[in-house]
Amino acid sequence: MPYVNIKVTKEGVSAAQKQQLIAGTTELLVKVLNKDPATTFVLIEEVDTDNWGVGYESVTTLRQQAGS
Repeated sequence: MPYVNIKVTKEGVSAAQKQQLIAGTTELLVKVLNKDPATTFVLIEEVDTDNWGVGYESVTTLRQQAGS
């Protein structure tokens, strides 16, 4: 019973894109590991960029600095 957790920044990922992630991830586990799609779980978590850090800064701050 595979469980896959995908984390992305909360920046307008559409329902269609999420569906593609779920289907593609499930298909990968079916092809590579011969897993049953009926017992394959995919969780997508959207994280606010204020709560995602790289180095010493949040992604929000890094993007603001890049846009300056």
